Amino acid sequence: MNRVILIGRLTRDPEVRYSQGENATAVARYTLAVDRRFNRNNDEQNADFIGCVAFGRAGEFAEKYLHKGTRIAVTGRIQTGSYTNKDGVKVYTTDVVVEDHEFVESKNSAGNGDGGFVPTGRPEPAAAGDGFMNIPDGIDEELPFN
Repeated sequence: MNRVILIGRLTRDPEVRYSQGENATAVARYTLAVDRRFNRNNDEQNADFIGCVAFGRAGEFAEKYLHKGTRIAVTGRIQTGSYTNKDGVKVYTTDVVVEDHEFVESKNSAGNGDGGFVPTGRPEPAAAGDGFMNIPDGIDEELPFN
């Protein structure tokens, strides 16, 4: 099974081109900076820079809504390929072909270091001194248990 799920930030605005022909298709390319789970130097943040390509409606979405610094989740598949460049050297490529991408933080929280929190319109329960969260009054009907 070839399935990829990534969460990261765009390193620059997507580069979008359209195929030629009657049914022009959007092709968006962007690079996603994905933080590594563990880093070797505690002082330095390590990330992998992963090339992504989105076709059709996903490409149009990228063109319209994605910008440098946007934090998104991407699902897709890895695709490898190769081509010969103008100097006659064979170049090997690895990209994630995007099947779906979505925002993982609100526009207001972008860049404020909140870890991708998306506001729900309800007050966030405060943590009690014992390590448990206090449940606000008036939400008993929303709890999944009695």
